[in-house]
Amino acid sequence: MKKIFVVLMLSVLLLGLVGVASAAELSGKITIWCWDPNFNVAIMEEAATRYNKINPNAEIEIVSMAKADVEQKLNTILASGVKKDLPEIVLIEDYNAKKYLESYPGAFADLTDHFNYSEFASYKLDFMTVNDRVYGVPFDSGVAGWFYRRDYFEEAGIDVSELGNITMDEYIELGKVFKEKTGKYMQAGDPYDGGLMRTLLQSAGTWYFDEKGEPNIVNNPALKEAVRIYKEINDSGISKETSGWNEWVAAFNGGEVASVITGVWIIGSIKAEESQSGKWGVLPIPRPDVPGSVNASNLGGSSWYVLENSENKDLAIDFLNQIYAKDVDFYQKILIDRGAVGTWLPAQKGEAYSAGDPFFGNQKIYVDFAKWIEMIPPVDYGLYTYEADAAIMGVMPDVYSGKISIEEALKQAEDQLRNVIGG
Repeated sequence: MKKIFVVLMLSVLLLGLVGVASAAELSGKITIWCWDPNFNVAIMEEAATRYNKINPNAEIEIVSMAKADVEQKLNTILASGVKKDLPEIVLIEDYNAKKYLESYPGAFADLTDHFNYSEFASYKLDFMTVNDRVYGVPFDSGVAGWFYRRDYFEEAGIDVSELGNITMDEYIELGKVFKEKTGKYMQAGDPYDGGLMRTLLQSAGTWYFDEKGEPNIVNNPALKEAVRIYKEINDSGISKETSGWNEWVAAFNGGEVASVITGVWIIGSIKAEESQSGKWGVLPIPRPDVPGSVNASNLGGSSWYVLENSENKDLAIDFLNQIYAKDVDFYQKILIDRGAVGTWLPAQKGEAYSAGDPFFGNQKIYVDFAKWIEMIPPVDYGLYTYEADAAIMGVMPDVYSGKISIEEALKQAEDQLRNVIGG
């Protein structure tokens, strides 16, 4: 038995050496387009450093641009049909992925056979899959949480142990009681921002479009419920109205509100107010009261795509595979340094994910987020998420004022969306 074990171990080591050798044989330059110097760019720089230890023959250039510039430049080149001047790798926001894949067939490399996609969070796969072929490498999660002030909830006598499975209606009622007792708001937000709308829809396992890509607005019970929730929040007085990112962040950094429901990427902004260390906690998000909904969802997130006609496509695929689908320690480092929660599930068993966070009262928040990631219902975002968002938000003033019913609002929104997308 001992002899067999030794032979097996030698086989594993030899296979590993062959893998390293094959990676090192690849050479050339990888150009990467992405945005956000403090997040995506910095994370790619770390990935490049690690890959160069495996393959010193690879030159990696990371081009940092504004998100809008990345999208415009990529669209311009792909629409022109030119097959040069493309990067090897580009970052694409998840909400826009299907639009690129279907608008430019053949432009992105088919990665289906290069990655073990069963190791990634399942909700990240639908929007990067066309005709059962997968074209992206899932990156960061926008897994949502209900971030709350422990001290404020204690002051109001709120027992958080009873809040793990509540509905949005229960959340609104809790907010009313909280405001009455403390004079503070339960949350802050722009009543015309679609972030919470998308969070509620995905928690119910649905979206603005059906499986055929047709608008799914008028006859969508979860969307009708989400619009009603928006109006209830607006009418209840539990939300401090803000406009833009800076006002929103200032509301919770300044102690004006008790909680925030949003993606995990907000942690850096919450921690920016160091005086509040130890005063925060995280709970599962409240869910819409519709059949099949869960207390878990997603908001935002992006993934990596390889251009089919790029000069060093195979090298780019190997780079993404070696780092984003094999390197557990990489994911620990970007979690600690950048607050990036990856969607490669094996990484979530690492030490950084299991550690308590002093800022959050030593709660093991990433253990919770890892659990919630696996609960997120997968949905296909379709081609026109932001156009649908705009159509819904465009009718909200009349919903808030009571000028039209929710049913009338949904009909107007669907008509508007069809006009925009030509459907």
